[in-house]
Amino acid sequence: MRRIRKVAVLGAGVMGSSIACHLANAGLEVLLLDLPTSEGQDRNAMVNQLLAKTVKSRPSPLYLTRYTRRIRTGNFEDDMAGIRDCDWVLEAIVERLDVKNNLFDRVEKHRSPGTLVTTNTSGIPISKLAEGRSDDFRRHFCGTHFFNPPRYLRLLEIIPHADTDQEVTRFWMEWGEMILGKKTVLAGDTPAFIANRIGVFAMASIYQLAEESKLSIDVVDKLTGPAIGRPKTGTFRLGDLVGHDTAAMVIKGISDHCPEDEQVAQFRIPGFLQFLLDNNFLGNKTGQGFYKKSGTKDDKGRTVYEVLDLHSLTYRIPEKTTLPSLETARQIDHLPKRIQYFFSQEDAGALLIRKSLLQLFSYAANRIPEITGHPYAIDDALKSGFGWEAGPFETWDMLGVKAGAELVRKEGAPLPQWIDNMIQAGKDAFYDVRDGELWGYDPSIGGYARIPGQEHLLHLGNLRHQTPVFKNDEIVLHDIGDGVLCLEFTSKMNAIGEGILSGLNASVRIAEEGQWQGLVIGNHATNFTVGANLMMIAMMAYQQEWDELNQAVHLFQQTTMLCRYSAIPVVAATQGYVFGGGCELIMHCDGTVAAAESYIGLVEAGVGLIPGGGGTKEFAVRISDARREGDVEVNVLMDRFKSIALASVSTSAWEAYGLGYLLPEKDIVAINADHHLRRAKDRVLSLAPYYVPPILRQDIRVTGRAGLATLYTAANELFKGNWASEHDIKVAKKTAWVLCGGDLTGPQEVSETYLLDLEREAFLSLCGEQKTLERIQHMLQTGKPLRN
Repeated sequence: MRRIRKVAVLGAGVMGSSIACHLANAGLEVLLLDLPTSEGQDRNAMVNQLLAKTVKSRPSPLYLTRYTRRIRTGNFEDDMAGIRDCDWVLEAIVERLDVKNNLFDRVEKHRSPGTLVTTNTSGIPISKLAEGRSDDFRRHFCGTHFFNPPRYLRLLEIIPHADTDQEVTRFWMEWGEMILGKKTVLAGDTPAFIANRIGVFAMASIYQLAEESKLSIDVVDKLTGPAIGRPKTGTFRLGDLVGHDTAAMVIKGISDHCPEDEQVAQFRIPGFLQFLLDNNFLGNKTGQGFYKKSGTKDDKGRTVYEVLDLHSLTYRIPEKTTLPSLETARQIDHLPKRIQYFFSQEDAGALLIRKSLLQLFSYAANRIPEITGHPYAIDDALKSGFGWEAGPFETWDMLGVKAGAELVRKEGAPLPQWIDNMIQAGKDAFYDVRDGELWGYDPSIGGYARIPGQEHLLHLGNLRHQTPVFKNDEIVLHDIGDGVLCLEFTSKMNAIGEGILSGLNASVRIAEEGQWQGLVIGNHATNFTVGANLMMIAMMAYQQEWDELNQAVHLFQQTTMLCRYSAIPVVAATQGYVFGGGCELIMHCDGTVAAAESYIGLVEAGVGLIPGGGGTKEFAVRISDARREGDVEVNVLMDRFKSIALASVSTSAWEAYGLGYLLPEKDIVAINADHHLRRAKDRVLSLAPYYVPPILRQDIRVTGRAGLATLYTAANELFKGNWASEHDIKVAKKTAWVLCGGDLTGPQEVSETYLLDLEREAFLSLCGEQKTLERIQHMLQTGKPLRN
């Protein structure tokens, strides 16, 4: 069995250093090499500076900063022999064939036979890079194309050439998924491979349509962003982000190397883009592109950006434009319904979306089998590399294959024969679900085939055809096989309200009373949950419905406690935001499988509250359990106090251990977010056979007045140093009160029930504070915390 433990990354530029960091995230030892420094005694000064710059960049390329210790630096002249001990050599230097070939000459001299060698080129044919190399090099060589930033964009295109050993290709497809957490996509050795070929066409198409429509670029970005399931950068802001020199290079590369492409005319540099290039207005990297700061602020204190007029090539403040289709689409949560709605409308915005999607359908269909043999590969590449919610063929399915094809032809765009064959065979979708697994249409066989790589996946979308075990307006309870249930949140932003709480109670009861092995709590939304429903809390507090609010908080506490003390194992699977009540929920589960990109935190202090769903109590329990004879007891107490008082949020699941939200004895991290539900199910099955519920705790040691004195002093120092407002300190002292067990004369043992009562009392008292209500209102209106 092939194993990779040590990797040499050749090139420490933005991509090389960022890839090195992500390899370190995966637990690998990395040798990062670049050119030697010509001046001074430190010949590694340049590579060290490049790595340091990457490590300091935001968002961070590392799960934990200390992972830089896994990276050793060197240079091409003094340290090239070090690749002899490496299992993988990855090249990530400048995009010039001659320079890469010279470097590969040196790699040949030092690599051990059988060592894997790959290139991160984004456009040079892999076959050209393999020319003139030894047979062993050629058999172990292919493209591994990462997308920037490598930690956050999950696509890894695997591009073999004619002589790449098939076992090597298979290895990369699986290893990239399992160890690096990537969505690996097998791509043909064609210009720009898959994602950039399709994605750049989509961008070029929208550039042209925007120029024709005379819509302002800020309006086009609103139309081509979340409205159609794409990132909020839209199209023109994306260009600014990527850099127009980079985009122009890719456009020119496709134009030069794809003369038979039926849409090659789209791959031209439009006049307005040439204007930006000529003036070195390259986007964010130069401070100006399609957008530039105006130097003024709006009435909410936000920077006002001027936009480039595509016709006059001058900058102006954008005018407020109202498009009925866009305004209505914003009220439609379900993407397929939004797409269908846009196709039913006739205003300028809807027409732009319709034309751009129909051109995209045509272009993507005509790239099969040129760049890949499978529609699903194109969809996976665009979703993982460009952050699209749905790829071209998934979007086409929202209209139906036949109806979409008719619209494409009305637009005058060509379609390949395999689409006609598909329609004639009565197949009106590119995807089909069979026995809980996804099958995709394969043009080479004229039918559906199981999409490979689903062994580690559990996708709730593939279970929609079966009747739920239970559901209400905010949850769906699925049977995910082998006697395991999965509770899926479906409320807006997965906010936890009465529907989720009652649904969770009902789900546990169903699992306990039936012959079920246990329960998984998880979903596929961008965020696991943003926390408790603030609007519900605010309404009760404003109306001073204290009895109802007390009951609501008590229900929340009892629900989180149910996750711990039910008769069946409960395991959570998280991704994205795991805020407030969501964090409290997972802290009470028997285990959590957290996707590496889980941002976990008790954030209630930001709205003038303390965690009231058992979270503050649970930290008191964990402080007690962490106590060891001879330890300085105040250290853990202070750390957990800071996590709550500062509303600390982990920047990765790994960081959540240090903040106290995850525990190594029960919680694990999944580097591949697609695997977390399957692993959570496996965890339930491993716990179920001999599961014994824990006993309600009566032995929680709290410090009483001694701890309070320490924490109150720390809070007052923050106030004196102007690091916290008076209300911040009031919230912090309420937190301290619960963590220390209240006004006890000395350390003693208390029960969980006692601490829950303290927590609920402190939470309710803060709900009666005017400044807390102001913070809640501000958060609901702006989505940002208020410091008052």
